[in-house]
Amino acid sequence: MMSEELERILARLTEPDNAVIQQATAELKQAFKDPAIIPALCAVMTGSQNPQLRQSAAVMLRMRVRKHWKKVSPDHRESLKAVVLQALQQETEHTVRHSLAQLSAVLVKHETPDRWPALLTLLNQSTKSNNPQDRQVGLLLLSKVVGSNPEPFKPHYKQLLQLFGTVLQDLNNPTALYYCILTLTSITPYTGTEEMNLMRSLIPKLLVALKHLIQADQEKASEAMEVFDELMESEVSIVVPHIAEIVQFCLEISADVSLSDSLRVKALSCIAVLIRLKNKAVLKHKLLQPILKVVFPILSAAPPPGEEDPEDEENDTGGDSENPKHFAVQVIDTMALHMPPEKLFNQLLPFTQACLSSENPYERKGGLMCMAVLAEGCADHIRTKMLSSMLQTVCRSLSDNNEVVRSAALFALGQFSEHLQPDVSKFHAELMPLLHGYLSAVNQTKIGHMTKAFYALENFLENLGQEIEPYLPTLMETMLSALNNAENFKLKELAVSAIGAIANAAKEMLVPYFPPIIESLKGFLTDTREEMRALQTQALDTLSVLARTVGKDVFSPLAAECAQLGLNLTDAVDDPDLRRCTYSLFSAVSDVSPDCLTPHLTSITTVMLLSLRSTEGVTAHLEEDKQFVLLDDDDADDEGEEGDAILDEEETEIDDSDVSGFSVENSYIDEKEDACDALGEIAFNTGVAFQPFLESSFQQVYELRDFPHEDVRRAAFGAMGQFCRAQHKVWKENPTEANHQALHKLLQVVLPCFLEAVRQDRERQVVMAVLESMNAVIKSCQGEALQAPGTLAEISNAIKDVLKKKTVCQDVGGDEADDDEQQAEYDAMLQEFAGEGIPVLASAVPAETFYPHLNDLLPLIMSKAKSACTEADRSFSVGTIGETLHSLAGVAGGRAVAGRLSNRLLPVLVAGVKDSDAEVRNNSVYALGSLAQAAGPIIASDYPMMLSLFSNLLSKESDLRVIDNLCAALCRMIMSHVEGVPLEQVFPALVARLPLKEDMEENKTIYSCLTFLYSHNPVLVVSQLRPIISAAAHLLGMKDVDNETQNSLLMLLRALAQQHTQEFENAVMSLPDEQKNKMTMAVTQS
Repeated sequence: MMSEELERILARLTEPDNAVIQQATAELKQAFKDPAIIPALCAVMTGSQNPQLRQSAAVMLRMRVRKHWKKVSPDHRESLKAVVLQALQQETEHTVRHSLAQLSAVLVKHETPDRWPALLTLLNQSTKSNNPQDRQVGLLLLSKVVGSNPEPFKPHYKQLLQLFGTVLQDLNNPTALYYCILTLTSITPYTGTEEMNLMRSLIPKLLVALKHLIQADQEKASEAMEVFDELMESEVSIVVPHIAEIVQFCLEISADVSLSDSLRVKALSCIAVLIRLKNKAVLKHKLLQPILKVVFPILSAAPPPGEEDPEDEENDTGGDSENPKHFAVQVIDTMALHMPPEKLFNQLLPFTQACLSSENPYERKGGLMCMAVLAEGCADHIRTKMLSSMLQTVCRSLSDNNEVVRSAALFALGQFSEHLQPDVSKFHAELMPLLHGYLSAVNQTKIGHMTKAFYALENFLENLGQEIEPYLPTLMETMLSALNNAENFKLKELAVSAIGAIANAAKEMLVPYFPPIIESLKGFLTDTREEMRALQTQALDTLSVLARTVGKDVFSPLAAECAQLGLNLTDAVDDPDLRRCTYSLFSAVSDVSPDCLTPHLTSITTVMLLSLRSTEGVTAHLEEDKQFVLLDDDDADDEGEEGDAILDEEETEIDDSDVSGFSVENSYIDEKEDACDALGEIAFNTGVAFQPFLESSFQQVYELRDFPHEDVRRAAFGAMGQFCRAQHKVWKENPTEANHQALHKLLQVVLPCFLEAVRQDRERQVVMAVLESMNAVIKSCQGEALQAPGTLAEISNAIKDVLKKKTVCQDVGGDEADDDEQQAEYDAMLQEFAGEGIPVLASAVPAETFYPHLNDLLPLIMSKAKSACTEADRSFSVGTIGETLHSLAGVAGGRAVAGRLSNRLLPVLVAGVKDSDAEVRNNSVYALGSLAQAAGPIIASDYPMMLSLFSNLLSKESDLRVIDNLCAALCRMIMSHVEGVPLEQVFPALVARLPLKEDMEENKTIYSCLTFLYSHNPVLVVSQLRPIISAAAHLLGMKDVDNETQNSLLMLLRALAQQHTQEFENAVMSLPDEQKNKMTMAVTQS
């Protein structure tokens, strides 16, 4: 009886009348209170004539089972298992079968496959049946039950894979192929070494099956293509033997314009992933040329007639649409980031040049887009070998007659400005007029195009430094007028952002413009209109930049007000982007005047920790049964009466089998990332005041170390390092036992966590950040960080692993690895971050303690100094040696260790002094000076050779920085072992090269040496008084000379003036007037 009643209620739920539906829902809730609902639903599911009702019954059973399995009686459970399988065999409608298979999947979750042998029997029979219809149903069931519970089926994987081998050849049954590939995709992450060979043998069959599936159903094929993502992510070695066929297959799809965008995008992104994970194999199989041949026509194709590319549309939202063109450019981007530049450019340039010289504007655009995305990954190669020719191309294109091309040129210039510093800035005389031409037309240009002009301008200005001075008045006039009279919010936003970039370069030079800027920004920040949102976000960003750049005296009076403005906004507006920018503002204020932030730390940390905890913006995509959600709380409201109100686990969680995927909105990711960065900086800057919040902040940040998005992981590791440094600073200022223990408690969690990430994280960017953070912690905490037994050895070993390319993010486990192989620039950069840890460790512990580790690390560093290595590698190698020797000079036992190493190091450094590259020469000269400083008399016998090498270089060197470092190296030799230096010849030659022109930091060394010599041999110093006084006059009151150096210089000058008055006055008389007055003032002031 109940089943007929139930069928009537279900039927009324499908009527188009709201009142009827509500009535039916109420009756249904009542019915659900009777335990007999389960058999009744089973009866409808198998017996109703209406497929829609059979499906509804299956869905409701699934919800019942999922949420209330514990309440289902054992005999109902058994009958339900039997009925579902019976229903599956007799059902003819696909939608109902689908729901039945989903119901089975939930039952398996509760029962496990072993407690339901009938299911395994049915799967076995149906998938091997001769009837194609049975096979389809069997594979549908298989894909659902295995897809939602891949692990419990592990014992059956071998059998499954053998079955797939057969099914994949059933080429006339696309539905079977589809479910087979979905099941393979779901078990891939759980397979182990014993399934490897079976999996490998499936790949060729898989490619053939996919080709047939594409012919039959592109949408299903597109979903099935995800099998490659899983294979590459979980076990790339399965695909490596077939890499050529897979790339060939993906290229055919990518090139076929008759196929759907979504399929072509899947194929292109598969190629990009292969390049990222296995670039050596791609090169070895000579796949670069074929990939470029397919990718170039895609990235330079014209859009359909009457349409524009998304990024050229006037209101481009910046969303990366699923378009093949966009992904084709990403393939080039990935190549640049993961391949050795020499190899890439040899094959790529002919394509790019052909595009650039084409008559077709979209081909010219394609060539520029390609150049633009090369800048990040191949920065050194472009800077050193091709910058001026590439810039000429861009400048020519900025005045192209086609706007599409001009836009692409602006994008390329922005990319160059971001990645090719400092070299790009040297071309400011050619580029600024072009950029300014764009700005002067600011009111009559389309805003979409204007946005690109500002992007290029900002990136270019940001890095100009002092060179911005001549352009400032015109730039600021343009920006301020845009702020004051533009009706257009977008234009104001661009101008506010540009002011931030200008401030980064101009620093204090911006002070005269500060009052009008601040007036405007405050106006934007107190306006609560919705359309102001983007402008406010930008205003906060620029305010943070101003706080850090215009100087403490100018900004401090506003600090408290800024903190308040930020808090008011976080209260008033719920917007992740706006919150993110208030966090940056708070951290900038903590930098300028930490006391202004202290009273607000409770509210600030509360908001930030909420951001870190929040799962907002993470969306679970549920499958099709939205219509029954109204029953999800079917009897939650009545639970209390049954005294069963405790929510057990299974009642609350979303069942993953219903979730077809997760997606995360970028702005929430950025918010988490900025909250981490800001918390770390605020903790460090506010010191003791932050103590009450340190533990809770650390807990939340630590939770994010495995966050799926790499930018959040990166920021979390950075913040953990900052917390350690903050705690160390607090202990230093207040050395209690409790503070000391708190520091060690943190270090014992953070350092192991860092080391794990270096070895295991898949993303190079994250590992670089971890190494940088670890180096900063050791630099601050020194020996404290290395007290726990084994820590020094573990950190040294991690550095060694990176230098030997043995970590997960370095594409390990390939047989293609070759030691001297050229590598991508980012791979080299990762090793540089690791190498920077060597001098940091060397300065943190006594030299004898570090010596065994240094002994293992040095060969790895020295091997990069060979002449066959790139300039960047050679420079890194001798630079690291120099910094390490410099560290040894400052620690106990350093002299003996440096002496022991000298015979190994000298040949490398002497060769470096003769290198063709100025930076390598510079670093080698510095390293030789540091060796003399560290080893002193122990290497007395090498002094004559070093001096003749230096004298030889001095006579022909043209690079100013190298000459400065030569002077400093001679000074280090003198101070470390004066007896070894023939001062009569060396000293006049040294003084003649002063003042230093480029490397101002070395003034410290020069004036320490002059002071040392004056006490050691005053006659010698007085004999060179005129050039010494002339050099010193340049230095007095100079901005880039630190106070300590200024003071030691003044002490020396006063001593000379008192003890050698006549010679001193004569020397001063020969100075130009202005310097003469400065010198007299300096010496007479006390």
